[in-house]
Formats: sequence, structure tokens, C-alpha cells
Amino acid sequence: MTIIRSAGLAAAIAIAGAPAAAQTPEQFYKGKQIELAIGYPPAGSNDVYARLLTRHLGKHIPGNPTIVPQNRPGAGSFLAHAYVYGVAPKDGTVIGIGAPTAPLDEKLGTQGVRFKTAELNWIGRIDSLVNIVFLWHTSPVKTFADAQKMESKLSGTGVGSTVSIYPTVTNHVLGTKFKLIMGYKGSNEAQLAVERGEAEGHSTSWTAVKVAHPDWRPDKKISIIVQYALKKHPELPDVPTVVELARNAEQRQILSAVMNATEIGTAFFTAPGVPQDRIDALRRAFDATVKDPEFLAEAARTKLTVNPMPGEELQKLVAEVAAISPEILEKVRAAYAQPK
Repeated sequence: MTIIRSAGLAAAIAIAGAPAAAQTPEQFYKGKQIELAIGYPPAGSNDVYARLLTRHLGKHIPGNPTIVPQNRPGAGSFLAHAYVYGVAPKDGTVIGIGAPTAPLDEKLGTQGVRFKTAELNWIGRIDSLVNIVFLWHTSPVKTFADAQKMESKLSGTGVGSTVSIYPTVTNHVLGTKFKLIMGYKGSNEAQLAVERGEAEGHSTSWTAVKVAHPDWRPDKKISIIVQYALKKHPELPDVPTVVELARNAEQRQILSAVMNATEIGTAFFTAPGVPQDRIDALRRAFDATVKDPEFLAEAARTKLTVNPMPGEELQKLVAEVAAISPEILEKVRAAYAQPK
């Protein structure tokens, strides 16, 4: 009798546990909130893209959860990466966005990296991220050649951010004389510093400039002297890419390795260990969002470009960083070195 009762109890427990084990993404997400951790302060291009996504993604996720944006700036977005990687729940209720250079920073062993980018589950990319250097109209530096001859002061943010990385790499590889004035809380504040005369220019995404100050380029208030990309942005056909400015094959290899980050772009990820069916649900929801007419209309109104990449392709792109040869990696490391 005891054996029969024990067997019956075990069966009852198994049956009671079955629904939880077989919970569908729709059942899991129904009535829940998803945090979108933004590794930057408000008003920059990544923040604008992330908040655009929060307004449309939830209706495409099974169960229609609410998406809540949360700015978690610090260390060039490394804090947000570390939060999603090591602190956030491993259940698909936290999504993040951070610096596209993070996979290369991890490979280089950059200080402050406490995450493994290939172990994150990549959801999708809204757009490639083309950065630029612009100089205010009062600066004597009007061209890239001028920047190689004369010092120009650029407002900067965190050390791990592309805002500081790209000009530093250009200084080391192509001999520009950019001097970074660090400490601004975000790209929006750094742009205002240029307008106030605290710096001559700034390096940030083209999207951040045209969204915050759409009149600057048409009114010739700024000179854009270089774009950090493998391919020219369609809106900047007359501005050279940094790779085009390379003077030999070695420089092209180094700059191309760094510029791969532009293809990662405005990319979103969730934590390691999230169940595969929820990862698939988030990826398919992302794919549907970037084709949603309402999403695209809002992106167009705010002058945001949309050039999406699915999560599966993004996952492969992040993993490819590990394929950089040790020789080129050492040269990239030297180019990354921040001034003392």
C-alpha cells in the first residue's frame, strides 16, 4: 500500500509540474514586463533607437509583454553589458543595447570588460552605426588633411565608447592630432559643448547629429571630415571613410578590423541561458517589428535609418571577431591605446 501511495504521489507531482516545464513563450510573457537596458544616457542615437523599439516590439512578442526602457550608462556601455550578462534574470525578461565595439574590446582584454559577447543571445540589429568626426565652423580644421596637421579638441564621453575609440585609433594609425576632452555624460551633452565653444568638434554617430541638430550640416555650421565605416552612409557620399584614407595594406587591415563594429551597429541582446524558444520568439518579434509599417513610419519621422540584420546573422558576426589573427590583433591593440 505504501509503495502504491508513493507512486501515486510521484505521478501527481509530475503532472502538477508539467505545465510549468512545457510553458510556451506566450504563457510566459503574458502580463510580464521586459526591461530594455540602454547602456547610454538619454537623447543619444542608441537611446533614440532603443526607445523606438520599446514602443513597437511588445505587440509582436507572444503574450504582448510591456517593454520598459531603463538607461544604465557607464564605462562606455560596459556596465549595461555586464548587467545583462551576469546580473539580469536568465529568462528573457531583460534585453540590452551597448557599444558595437564590445566584442573587439573583449578580444583585446580592455579594462572593464566583465562579459563574454559570444555567450549573449543576439536578438537583432536595427541599423549599422556609422560614426563621424565633425568640426564646428569656427575651427581651422576643415578637412581630414587639416586634422593630420593641426590639433583639434574633441569633446568625449567614456573610454570604452566609440566616441573616444575611433578618434584614438585614427590618431595612432593615420596620424591625426585629435585631443579628447573627456567627461561629458553623453553624446548630446558633448555636442552642446561644441556649440558652447568648449571643444572644436566631436565624434559620434551621424544619426545622433542629424536627429539632435538637423540644421547643422545644411546650414554649414559643421564640417564632417571622416566617417567611420566600411561603406559610405548613403547620406554622406562626399565624406571619405576612414578605411579609404589608409595609405597601405596594413593600415587597411587594422582599420577594417575596428570598423567591423559598424556592421554590428544598433544591436540588441539578451542574457546567456535564456530558453531557446524564448530567444526564437524574441528574434521573430524583432524581425516583425523592423518591417512593421508603424515602426518604419515613426523611424522616418525621426530621421532614423533602418537596415536590419536578423539575430542569427548577428550572432555569427559577433563570433567572427575571434577569427582576427594574433598579428593584426596586436596592431589593433596598439591603435586602441588611450593617451596617458
